[in-house]
Amino acid sequence: MTDGEPPRSIVRPLLRARQVREFTDVPLTDAELEAITDVARWTGSSRNTQPWRFVTIRDPERISRLEAAGLPQTRALKTATAVVAIVLPDEPERAISRAYDDGRAAERMLVAAGMLGLAAGIAWVRPDVLPAVRDILELPPGTMCRTLMALGHPTEAALEPKSPPGQARLPRNESVFAERLPVDALE
Repeated sequence: MTDGEPPRSIVRPLLRARQVREFTDVPLTDAELEAITDVARWTGSSRNTQPWRFVTIRDPERISRLEAAGLPQTRALKTATAVVAIVLPDEPERAISRAYDDGRAAERMLVAAGMLGLAAGIAWVRPDVLPAVRDILELPPGTMCRTLMALGHPTEAALEPKSPPGQARLPRNESVFAERLPVDALE
């Protein structure tokens, strides 16, 4: 129940969630990292299989190696003070449901970081760099990592708007439709 508060103001934290790729050198506390990983492990998954495992990385040298291995997709790791690797079973036949589970956990960690006054960036591990990432993370056989969450305290520059006011998203009348999608909606 909203107790009279407009629905849009209630969901405002979700509307403000954004990727950040520049962090200060202030480390996350144990409690902050634990809260973010608790959000991740409580994320829903396909058939509640909870296929992921979350590996936290704070070692600057290991974070640097991960960043270098996957550039440019891993550029958010350059200044991150913590990283959470989402590790999944390597099951090509379940790639779609695993991508679904992976994405849900990543987005929820991003939102959780923002709610804590922190920031996060979602870094994608391309298939061609997966062997290097597996080695750096020392993953056991039969596992893989598609997503690395860069975490930290955002820099002032990272908090600046990237688009002029009113231009960050398509207007509602160009992106939300009732009952059917117009033929030209994606042009």
